Amino acid sequence: MLNQTAWWKYLLVVTVVTLGLFYALPNLFGSDPGVQVRGARGLSLDSSALEKVEAILNSESIPVKAIKQDSTGIKLHFDDPQTQLLAKDKLDSALGDSYSLALTLLSGAPSWLTDSGALPMYLGLDLRGGVHFLLQVDMGNAIERNQLQVQDNIKSTLRNNKIRYRSVNRNSAGQLETVIRNPEQRQSARDLLKKEFPDLVLTEDQGNSELLLVQLSDRQIEEIKLSALEQNRIALRNRVDQLGVAEPIVQQQGADRIVVQLPGVQDTARAKEILGRAATLEMHLVDEKNNATANDTGQAPPGSKLYRFRDGRRILLKKRVVYSGDNIVDAAASLDTQTGSPIVSITLDSATASINSRITGENIGKRLAVVYQELHSENKIDDNGSLVLDENGKPVRVTTQLEEVLTAPVIRSQLGKRYQIEGISSVDEARDLALMLRAGALAAPVEIIEERTVGPSLGQANIDQGLTSVVAGFVLVLIFMLVFYRMFGVAATVALTLNLVLIVSVLSMLQATLTLPGVAGIVLTVGMAVDANVLIFERIREEIRNGNSPQASIHLGYDRALSTIVDANITTLIAAIVLFSFGTGPIKGFAVTLSIGILTSMFTAILVTRMIINAIFGGKTIKQLSI
Repeated sequence: MLNQTAWWKYLLVVTVVTLGLFYALPNLFGSDPGVQVRGARGLSLDSSALEKVEAILNSESIPVKAIKQDSTGIKLHFDDPQTQLLAKDKLDSALGDSYSLALTLLSGAPSWLTDSGALPMYLGLDLRGGVHFLLQVDMGNAIERNQLQVQDNIKSTLRNNKIRYRSVNRNSAGQLETVIRNPEQRQSARDLLKKEFPDLVLTEDQGNSELLLVQLSDRQIEEIKLSALEQNRIALRNRVDQLGVAEPIVQQQGADRIVVQLPGVQDTARAKEILGRAATLEMHLVDEKNNATANDTGQAPPGSKLYRFRDGRRILLKKRVVYSGDNIVDAAASLDTQTGSPIVSITLDSATASINSRITGENIGKRLAVVYQELHSENKIDDNGSLVLDENGKPVRVTTQLEEVLTAPVIRSQLGKRYQIEGISSVDEARDLALMLRAGALAAPVEIIEERTVGPSLGQANIDQGLTSVVAGFVLVLIFMLVFYRMFGVAATVALTLNLVLIVSVLSMLQATLTLPGVAGIVLTVGMAVDANVLIFERIREEIRNGNSPQASIHLGYDRALSTIVDANITTLIAAIVLFSFGTGPIKGFAVTLSIGILTSMFTAILVTRMIINAIFGGKTIKQLSI
């Protein structure tokens, strides 16, 4: 019998619609102003931290809508942004440096939904809000690093060519004062350095026949700055990508700044921590001969330096760096299968692997220390606890360097390209360390000079406008379909409603980010979604005009319009894929919603409407169709 729907098609549609409604449901609950509390440097928080946070909020009489603790930290929900800001200020001053706090927007969906995997879709910075960072690149540090490298190269070149020198030191003006032991060799040294390093500027001091001044040229300094800015931008982009943020913006602003926008981000505390950290590793051999004496006296002999483990124990390491984190090509966090403790598996580049093999082979039975270094910038505070300001009234920033030994194991055998780092306190810290090493080292430290949370006020206005456009488009299409196609228009309207639900549910399941261009894609999809139904319904009318029965006209209308619908949608889908492949930011957001809308509209317009039409007209004797 014509126009009968198989039972499995009913089951398929009911299953898809049920899942669609379930995954779209969390988006109805909106979001709450919140504060994210995490342990500093990725350290996990136990129940005592939750009790401490609750005690602080109670003592300050700050009302909390909800408090949740999970593996990412403590999430505090508040009723309004004013309470959110007050809570962050009070917690920030009371908790100290052991905790990391950040403003965020938290989903208001109930636990029974989120625990089942139903999460709201992310909204972009222009809709939901998010976090905007402006980072300042420390160009002075980048230049200084290059000068130190040039200093080592000058020493090696002079030494290899048997030109004796007293010292090569960097002065306050950024020049390298190279003192030649034999004044007669100064000209030879100058000619040699000019040949080996043609871009350097060399000047003889007329008052001192032994002194040769070496400095970077203006062109070199400019190249160093440009290179540092680009390397930092790429490294920050890699870090953001591995944080899982959808459609982030990482771009240059001016000569020494980078803008990072994280739309719809949930864990802004971790994002802030990862972006601001300039961390790396260095490998040093332990000075076994003088270690005990240096620990007793607190004095390091020439060529060595005292470091500390995290627990405060001191250890004497040789100053010479065997290799650093810049030579690491891959890093992965995992758990040691024997001890269960966190580790980071390291893979070195080929050249460094040879150095590692030679050094460890020559020092079996001795210890090789892994030194963790991190640059931290903060406001300067005077002895009275007041903020120190410069002549322009801005806070004075001071940069401190954290240096601690993660581990110093005994070299049991010759190492090669791969090895493991132990002595890491938590899985989160191991994951963060691996992320930063894998993403690439920053060419120079960065300082977050502006952190702006785009609140729900601006976002809500955009959401309201976007929602109005979707509703307006939906209502106009609805009126058109009902007027022109009557009962068939009702079926198309139901399918169109389900199409919107499925688009939202797919975006939620993919945890994609919806932006204003994405809303435009949905509005376009609303108009395009009925194209298939218009083709089908017009085909049915044509079959009726050709003298076919109503049942035959319905059957032929769907069958003969199918190839045209598929061809039209595939060509549009190809265009959307091209936009996604070659576009960036907003263009990708538009392409994503358009692609999803095309696929869901084909499902609803063809399968769902036919099922509804078959349920209404199938198996019945009909003299005239309401179309």
